[in-house]
Amino acid sequence: MINKIGSWISWLNVALVLLICLDVILRYVLNVTEKWVIELEWHIFAAVFLLGASYTFKHDKHVRVDLFYQKFSEERKMWIDLIGNILFLIPWCIVVIYASVKYANVSFSYLEGSPDPNGLPARYVIKYIIALGFVLLLIQAVIDSVEKLKHLKWN
Repeated sequence: MINKIGSWISWLNVALVLLICLDVILRYVLNVTEKWVIELEWHIFAAVFLLGASYTFKHDKHVRVDLFYQKFSEERKMWIDLIGNILFLIPWCIVVIYASVKYANVSFSYLEGSPDPNGLPARYVIKYIIALGFVLLLIQAVIDSVEKLKHLKWN
């Protein structure tokens, strides 16, 4: 499931590049700035970042500070990852999901749109994407933790 979502989300990068090209043409050739284009750019970027995080985590392509980690044995790396998942990632995902659902529900309750003229309607959609992105990351963190538990030696 995470791989399919990651593949689909990767196509949003193409849409984002095309949208930015349109924005550049509108601004520098036609001397026109459309607020909805600018807002759509950051909505798409946010969706790529939030919905792509679980895919990035699954394939171990996330940013990490490898001062010591790279020299550790595979078993020690698994233990560090497992402890990090359990103590930090999973609880943080739960906190963000809880907070962002409340945040999005409030936005939806009054059908929040852009405060700018000619901005995008339905700003609550991107707020629900925050929750969805962290739900996907939570699912992947649990899967990763279970896989690590299966591989670790319990001596």
